[in-house]
Amino acid sequence: MLSELSEIFVRDLDRLRDEIKSFESEEDLWLRKEGISNSAGNLAMHITGNLQHFIGHVLGNSGYQRNRDAEFNSRVSRSVLLSEIDLTKSSVATTLQNLSSEDIQAEFPIQVIGRTMSTKFFLMHLSGHLNYHLGQINYYRRLK
Repeated sequence: MLSELSEIFVRDLDRLRDEIKSFESEEDLWLRKEGISNSAGNLAMHITGNLQHFIGHVLGNSGYQRNRDAEFNSRVSRSVLLSEIDLTKSSVATTLQNLSSEDIQAEFPIQVIGRTMSTKFFLMHLSGHLNYHLGQINYYRRLK
């Protein structure tokens, strides 16, 4: 199961990278359309911050320090954003590779979304969360 989860996260982070590269201009990454509260760039920053925190830091002890407020209120260059995606992919793949079957059956080390859950459940939740925002970014890129 861990290798399958890792493959899905890596695949979808590669898709995120492709989406970010596909924006016509760097400025387009940061546009906020009427009725949509987050830009594609901020959603990408949120995805990387979320995964680096919950998988890299909480499960892998990476030392990553999350700044959730900056994920939604900062701007970085496209090259920095692409580097963050690459770092996230590496952190997630390494962490998942080092987990055991027992680790994913265990309770996730911190309470998130208002309840306790197994690490396996939360990893599946994180995959869904990544894809939810990836779909938003894809539609955002195609809006004119």
